[in-house]
Amino acid sequence: MNEELENKYASLLVNRCLDLSKSNSLFINYFSDNKSLVEKIVKLAKNKKIDDIYLAEDDIYEKHKHLEQPLDKIKDDKYFDSKIWDVYAKKNSAFLILSTEFPGFFDDINPQNISVASLKSRTTKPLYKKLQLTNDISWCIAVMPNKIWAKVKFPELNEDEAYNKLFNLMMDATMVTKKNPIKEWNKLLSSQIKIVKKLNKLEIKELHYKNNLGTDLVIGLPDKALWQCAGYGDNLIVNMPTYELFTSPDYRYTNGIVYASKPLMYGGALIDKFWIKFKDGKVIDFDALVGKEVLKGIIESDENSCFLGEVALVSKDTAIAKMNFVFGETCLDENASCHLALGDSFPECLDNGFNMNLDERHKKGLNQSSNHVDFMIGTNDLNIIAKTKKGEKLIFKDGKFNI
Repeated sequence: MNEELENKYASLLVNRCLDLSKSNSLFINYFSDNKSLVEKIVKLAKNKKIDDIYLAEDDIYEKHKHLEQPLDKIKDDKYFDSKIWDVYAKKNSAFLILSTEFPGFFDDINPQNISVASLKSRTTKPLYKKLQLTNDISWCIAVMPNKIWAKVKFPELNEDEAYNKLFNLMMDATMVTKKNPIKEWNKLLSSQIKIVKKLNKLEIKELHYKNNLGTDLVIGLPDKALWQCAGYGDNLIVNMPTYELFTSPDYRYTNGIVYASKPLMYGGALIDKFWIKFKDGKVIDFDALVGKEVLKGIIESDENSCFLGEVALVSKDTAIAKMNFVFGETCLDENASCHLALGDSFPECLDNGFNMNLDERHKKGLNQSSNHVDFMIGTNDLNIIAKTKKGEKLIFKDGKFNI
């Protein structure tokens, strides 16, 4: 473990990603492998006079034990209950979620068990989800490795060497290996904001995706849709890393087929080599070489999880994309590739969206779902033609922005 890089990462999360000036408490959700980083974060937070710090530590072996139960017991198992999140949301706490993956660890678990457990975890913290969605609380999801994940990625190395290699790759992805990570992120976000402003000026009505993988998909956008990126408007960084520019589609107007370009990890289960077909916004068919039942569980999570809630553009020349490495973790892989998300949409992606209630946003075309699952579709030959009020424009050419 590189102590200097871990210290710099802790500083980036506390001093740039989280806004502790508006909070009196801090909630940290993490797996036990990342205790060293958490200790550094706690120390920095206490230096900022944050004394109420709740450590929601999880253990992967404990989680596996609970997921082994019969389905009816999982539904009632308090282990998957997230009510404590709402307790801290009421305190206006800042939330830091250290995201990590355990590929293959749940392969012997019934996929339906994973879907039900994930759904319970999401739906038992409604206040947190509401305040997170409106950015009324400070929150950030940040990546960290673990030894199981590292060993899967680098089986030829011993456990410590594999962990260090994966950790160093993540520090490159988050620009922590740069001399001044905060300065580098501010510089990057400034350039992304310029592209967002150009996209919004185009007043895009429709996006047509095509590549040689087989994707041929048309996605409609709502009237007065807004593109967003980290740092735009509120100066927040809620995902670390973040290289995406995103908006929410009109859930009623997606037609065609899209092929995933990278594997997807969901609740510890792998979904790979999959495609999804849409008609009038709704998923009408799908298949996966690996994890089809898990994909089915995502699509059928609730009545609206079969519609899109996000479209995101990511250039093939981002720091992560240039690594040409599949992490198998959404927060990282989605920043190496254009992606879509099934499920919930973002109110900030509609002009005046925060001032509308759920029904008003839904009528404007923003999907409402308890789920939000990103999957990667970007390729080096992806082209996207935008239909605007002034005609058609190729805004994305061969995997890169063209505006």
